[in-house]
Amino acid sequence: MKVGIVGSGLVGSAAAYALALQGVAREILMIDIKHELAQAQAEDILHATPFAYPVWVRAGGYEDLAGVRVVILAAGVAQRPGETRLQLLDRNAQVFAQVVPKVLAAAPGAILLVATNPVDVMTQVAYRLSGLPPERVVGSGTILDTARFRALLAGHLRIAPQSVHAYVVGEHGDSEVLLWSCAQVGGLALEAFSQVRGRPLTPEDRARIDEAVRKAAYRIIEGKGATCYGIGAGLARLTRAILNDEKGVYTVSVFTPEMEGVTLSLPRILGAGGVEGTVHPQLDAAEQAALRQSAQIIKEAAAALGF
Repeated sequence: MKVGIVGSGLVGSAAAYALALQGVAREILMIDIKHELAQAQAEDILHATPFAYPVWVRAGGYEDLAGVRVVILAAGVAQRPGETRLQLLDRNAQVFAQVVPKVLAAAPGAILLVATNPVDVMTQVAYRLSGLPPERVVGSGTILDTARFRALLAGHLRIAPQSVHAYVVGEHGDSEVLLWSCAQVGGLALEAFSQVRGRPLTPEDRARIDEAVRKAAYRIIEGKGATCYGIGAGLARLTRAILNDEKGVYTVSVFTPEMEGVTLSLPRILGAGGVEGTVHPQLDAAEQAALRQSAQIIKEAAAALGF
């Protein structure tokens, strides 16, 4: 199976590395406007494959995407000093206006997996530009925020994060909503499990975890300039779910008419055709209000771009 990645910077290369180390695909094709960058990244990652799986990693052009089932869109531009978020959005929308038609000309049957930030609006841009059904244009959304939430809860409870069932929904950004009310571990509500475990969650603990999840990207960017490994692993996991038709549930971002007609994250069933269904968790009143507010923020940003 073959996967394409458009954009060979930190996120695109981290995704390619994770795909290769996990043996998700048989072939990984890397594309970038700077072909020498794609070539260097592909060669470097290829040299890791003897320690993992027999994966062919190479650089190429859009025409080489023929037969690809998943294309990760990680192309975009960096924010300039003094540039507003909307100005950055406008420039990235212009990038996608060039990229998306080229991808679909070569691979009309591919699922588009969007990673470029701000990912919710950029997924909506890709959806509008592509003309594809919404289920085939999937943003990485809040998969990373959900992973952060689960990891921090697991650390507090001193259990494996894979045993924590908790979600972050809405915008991948400051208005994201941590769903405390429906979080579970071992079939028990989070609060009940924390008592059984002898690790109760105080209001201070909840505030600390909320802040740590919501501000994680800021801390990481301040420390090293960018986030890439977490989202790279997340993109590899989503790609595997699509290629293997797993029908797992992930908080990915898809155009959602019933939520202000915007693209945002909810738990979605992901398989070979993209998003096959949406799970609407039972939220408390505060979470419902916060999710509506998050949708409104995305709507205003998309409307300012004309999308």
